[in-house]
Amino acid sequence: MKKILVTGAKGQLGSELQVLAPNYPQFEWVFTDREELDLCDLGHLETELAVINPQIIINCAAHTAVDRAELEFELSDVLNHQAVAVLAQWSHANDCKLIHVSTDYVFDGTAATALTETADPNPINVYGVTKLAGEKSCLQENPNAIIIRTSWVYSRFGNNFVKTMSRLMQERDSLNVVNDQIGSPTYGADLAQAIMSIMIHTHWQAGIYNFSNEGEISWYQFALAIKEIGGFDCEINGIPSSAYPTPAKRPQYSLLDKSKIKNVFGVVVPDYKESLDACMKLLITS
Repeated sequence: MKKILVTGAKGQLGSELQVLAPNYPQFEWVFTDREELDLCDLGHLETELAVINPQIIINCAAHTAVDRAELEFELSDVLNHQAVAVLAQWSHANDCKLIHVSTDYVFDGTAATALTETADPNPINVYGVTKLAGEKSCLQENPNAIIIRTSWVYSRFGNNFVKTMSRLMQERDSLNVVNDQIGSPTYGADLAQAIMSIMIHTHWQAGIYNFSNEGEISWYQFALAIKEIGGFDCEINGIPSSAYPTPAKRPQYSLLDKSKIKNVFGVVVPDYKESLDACMKLLITS
């Protein structure tokens, strides 16, 4: 029985993988978060990996606080880059498969059409810089690794846009939401399922893959969809990014082209609204 190590198990994606795990009893699952496996402790990381001795690693751990990362470069670099290099080195040396999760923030947002895996990255914030460094180290140290770039992740777990908007729409009469950043949201449960589709596929094909839900929308349109599905009575106003300055710059356009992951692994990519509806139903009943 192959053992899967999932890092960042308390995050959105790690939590969704824990929900899916019972559907895949052919694997032995080991879920770790900072308490069980501190990826920042680079000196002991290889030793800890040797003790767990997985045949597959799904790396969901990251420093994802985009604005805080501007002030915490060192922490971001350790978690998003240096630790990834160690995971890649160890997995390559020990015949262990590695799936590493990355981000649309490796791009500068100046594209006008959906980004393929071969588009030139050019990050504009610390989070993106460290995640791109992690990607490069990952493939350099383990050319057999799979990297999945995703965007705008939300889930019934953790803190995210859907949960924040749902709460605020019940508390306030009106909200301002940025309307000039374009992309597509990713339901964490769909991403977890995509990863498992890769895991059980007969053919492992290394490289970079994009995954998000179908749809091309702004955060403002995303908020409108949340309002509609939730039946909230709150006025949503679209505003430009310039009216809502943040410490970290965001890509203006980061829509991901999903053709490759569909063609290679037969991954099904649901429409964003269908997945949003599924997630919000779970939020209401939980």
